[in-house]
Formats: sequence, structure tokens, C-alpha cells
Amino acid sequence: MPPLKTRAVSHQPGAGRSQAAKIAVQQTTARVREMHQAIASKPFSVLRRVPFLAGPTRLVQIAHDRIVAGVYQAIHHGSGALFDAAAILEERRVQQQPVGEAPRRLATRMDAALNGVFGDHLAATENRLAIVMTLYHEGATLALGGHPFPAVGRRLCVFVHGLACDESSWQPRPGHAEATTTVDFGQQLQADLGYTPLYLRYNSGLPISRNGGELAALLEQLITTSAPADSELVIIGHSMGGLVAMAACEQAAAAGMRWPLATRMLICLGAPQLGSALERLGHLVTSALQVSTVTQPIARIATARSQGIQDLRHGPGAARVHPAAAHIAYRFLGASLAEDVEQRFGRLLGDGLVSLGSATAPAAASDVQTATLGRLGHMALLTDARVYRQIGEWVAALEEAERAAAHARNVVQTVVTPKPRNKASTRE
Repeated sequence: MPPLKTRAVSHQPGAGRSQAAKIAVQQTTARVREMHQAIASKPFSVLRRVPFLAGPTRLVQIAHDRIVAGVYQAIHHGSGALFDAAAILEERRVQQQPVGEAPRRLATRMDAALNGVFGDHLAATENRLAIVMTLYHEGATLALGGHPFPAVGRRLCVFVHGLACDESSWQPRPGHAEATTTVDFGQQLQADLGYTPLYLRYNSGLPISRNGGELAALLEQLITTSAPADSELVIIGHSMGGLVAMAACEQAAAAGMRWPLATRMLICLGAPQLGSALERLGHLVTSALQVSTVTQPIARIATARSQGIQDLRHGPGAARVHPAAAHIAYRFLGASLAEDVEQRFGRLLGDGLVSLGSATAPAAASDVQTATLGRLGHMALLTDARVYRQIGEWVAALEEAERAAAHARNVVQTVVTPKPRNKASTRE
């Protein structure tokens, strides 16, 4: 697959949060108006069937509908003017000096959550809140395309976050009650095994296949233009991030890209390969709301959730590994809130969002391993010390396999290469 081309923007992007808030308020107002009309139409339709009341009822309904229309139009245009004014102030604030680290981190997390729910709409309307896929190293954007790579060594580990998150989700929160049982996976992998951590930020509201294609193009640029020639790559994806990483591997291998050849292992933490029961429940509730004209406006609000979320309903299924990526080691880790992961209830409950069966569905590859952990929730998979120990064991096994292969090559070379004859044997 060739690198994705960026569509040129012909006008200034929307003014961020003010524009998003304006759309949200106006869309909510429209849905409330629809529900109001649906509820009001019920008694009016009954009264119109009563003799001698049909005419007066029709007049009252006309007056009611006109008053309601005026009220909701006033809310629509009034809120629009208010948020347009806020957009001007926001534009000026963006052009001023950057804010401190804590407010910036909070704003980034809010943007990530907004992208998770409405990211496809933000991208389609070219709102500046729509996240552009980017790699980060030590908190800064990693410049690619011929720029020197800042890392030391050739081992790279790319972390891919899940739905409505950003790269900060991989860092334990300071002062957290469970700080003693949490680990910064990136820092620890670098200290223990020499892997330089890189963190992906992306718009999790976009379709998983689209994010997979963009990630494939981004990693191709990383490996071919910026990373050392002999780089080795490990990818760790949490939840939706694991699905995005698998989609990237499949698309890149099918397109003959180079970076899958440098990839040694793909680790998925709580990735819903067979779908998320929570999203299936959400789809069921939305379908039920469509039945009544009174609840249809609520259903329209529910169906406005992003395509990225809707892609989680069924999941991609067990990974179908392309022959060009068959050398990659696939590792799947699932968690359960129950202490006994083998119990039927524990397997169905899973980590609260993803069942064990969905998180550990085997891939169609030659090197696949799965692991499960009890008493662990979905978001805890990002920083739990037990999860890191399992990751460390899997990644360290790569080094052992490499040393064993190198030893075997040396033995073969020693056996095949004849030893030079000494002088005494030559005289003989």
C-alpha cells in the first residue's frame, strides 16, 4: 500500500472546541425538538378524532407548532452566535503563548476523548481538534523524512493506545493509590532490554482499517527514512490499538512494505478481536430506541458515535496473517476482573469491556502465544506490573532465540570450515 496522501485544506480549519460545542448544542437542540414534537403529536392526534374538537384542536396545534419552532430556532441561532464569538476568542488564544504542562495535558486528554466519540465527524469537517496521526519520543513530536533519529540503538518499541486515549495513558499517574504496583512500560523496556519507546497518537474515532493504513504508511516512513538500517521493531497495542496494529501489519505486508520485515513481535493487550460486548449492547439499545417515534431522536444521538466505536461491535476476527508477515511473533494478553480466569463467569466478564475469548483469539500464524491475568481491569492493562513482567518475558525470549540461532550458525560454520593443516602435517 503506498503512503497515504494528505488532502489539501482549502480553508482555515474549524475553531476547535468552540466549533465542536456549537455543533453538539445545535444537534442536541434539534433532537430535543424532534422528541417534543413526537410527544405533543400523540394527544393532538387523539383529540382530532373527537367530534366537535377536530377544528379547535387543529388551530391549537398550529399555534403550538409555530411557538415551538420559534423557541427552538432562537436557541439554535442564539447558541450559534455565542459559540461563533467564543471561536474568535479561542483563535486569538491559540496564537498566544503556550499554556503550562498540566493544562496542556488535560486539554490533550479531552481532545483524545472527543476524537474517540466524534473523531470521524471532526476529520470530515476539518476541525482543528481532529487528531493527526503522529509519533512521539520523550514527549515531543518525532520528525520523520530524512531527519536524524534521536534514539540510541536499533531496537524500537511502538506503543499504540486504545479508544479515546492518547500516549499519556501509558504512564502511571503520580500519587495514584496503586502506584507501587504500576510500571511505565516504555521506560522499563528501555532500561531492561534497550528498546527505545515511541508513542503513537491517533484519531481513534476513524475506522480501524483507515487508522491501520495510516499507521502502516507512518512506520514505513520511520523505517526507510529515519531509523537505523538494521532496526528491530516491537509493537504493543492496547484495546483498539492492538486492532489498529494488526490492520497495519496486514495492509503493509500485502503492499510489500519494508517495515514488517523489521518487526519481530506484536503484543496485543485486551484487544477485542471478536468484538466488544459493550458495543454490541449499545447497538441493541439503539435499535430498540428506533421502534418508537418518541425515542427515535435519542437513537439518532446514539448513532452519532464514531465509526471507530462501531467497528468494535464485531471486531476483525482472529488475525489473518499475510505470508509476508508470518515471521512476526504474535502475543495476546487478556484480563479478567475475576480472580479465577478459568471460571466461565470470569471468562465472560473479562476485563469489564473485553471478554477473555475475544482478547485471546489465536492468530493464524506460526508463532502465537496467549496469557491471562486475574483481578485486572481493562485500563489497568496499560500500567500493571504483572502485565509488564509478561511483556518482558516475551520480549526477552526474542533475545534468547536470537542468541541460540547465532550459536547454531557458529557451530555449523565451525564444522563446515576445514581447519588449516600445521607444518608438521605438511612435511608428512
